[in-house]
Amino acid sequence: MSFKICTIGELLVEFLAKKQHQRFDQTGEFIGPFPSGAPAIFADQVAKLGFPVVFFSCVGKDSFGQMCINRLKKDGVNIEGITSHSRANTGSAFVTYQDYNERDFIFNIPNSACGLLSFDHIDEGLLKDCNHLHVMGSSLYSFRAIDAMRKALDRIKRKGGTISFDPNLRKEMFNIQEMEQSFDYILEYTDIFLPSENEVSYFTHNNESEEQTMRALIERGVKHIVVKSGAKGANYYGLDENSNLKKLHVDGFPIDSIDPTGAGDCFCATFVSLMLAGFSVEMALQYANASGALAVSKKGPMEGTTTLLEIEAFLSKYQTC
Repeated sequence: MSFKICTIGELLVEFLAKKQHQRFDQTGEFIGPFPSGAPAIFADQVAKLGFPVVFFSCVGKDSFGQMCINRLKKDGVNIEGITSHSRANTGSAFVTYQDYNERDFIFNIPNSACGLLSFDHIDEGLLKDCNHLHVMGSSLYSFRAIDAMRKALDRIKRKGGTISFDPNLRKEMFNIQEMEQSFDYILEYTDIFLPSENEVSYFTHNNESEEQTMRALIERGVKHIVVKSGAKGANYYGLDENSNLKKLHVDGFPIDSIDPTGAGDCFCATFVSLMLAGFSVEMALQYANASGALAVSKKGPMEGTTTLLEIEAFLSKYQTC
């Protein structure tokens, strides 16, 4: 099947605390900058797999922005949708680790160049060949960004395309009212929903179980749901040929985690790309789990993106152990 994916949102540089438990209110050392931004990592992983992907974002006319653009271009992302702004600097994030899975962030997104992303930055010419849109919850950080997302969503859906949605919740962004308000709207058009296990409760009502929540979402029109659980693997929910709820679990790969940032984005990019390419759900999940495992083995949010050959080599090696 021929397809082209597009995604929209934050493109920024990230600085990582050198020491675990490093505090933001005390002097400490950071390493970076690393190219980052959840939709940027997603796009980079799609491109590394060898599939066409267009990314819409904004950066400043500064060295950080140029570094981000250069990295995405090198890895095969179509960067024609990235605008360089003279009115604001490239976004940034500082990350500190409480342990290898618990992180705190300070984001500069709404007041940065990518915070200026708007309806007018979504080029119709670049959109016309795209038939899948991936939405990140973290990218719904302003009315301008939501309008841009709605424009792309409307164009993709109008011509029979599909939508995937990763809520990508961050406690640092819960005070952005626009982001929360847009979730219900996005879900109405979502074909593939990709929450992590600790995000399921956000979509749960009246003490529902995970399976009850998934059924309610499928009844709303979502066709495929994957609940990401890191090294434990992932649960898939969909309907079987008799319209009964089908659940499938595929184990993950418990390897030593060096940096978990970006692993979920790599997982989603791999699962969505391979599903669109015609892989079975089980195989797409297996490859996605491997992609996430490889992502956590490298320090830096985008440093763990991998090719299809690298994923297959990992699976072959792991299965013979």
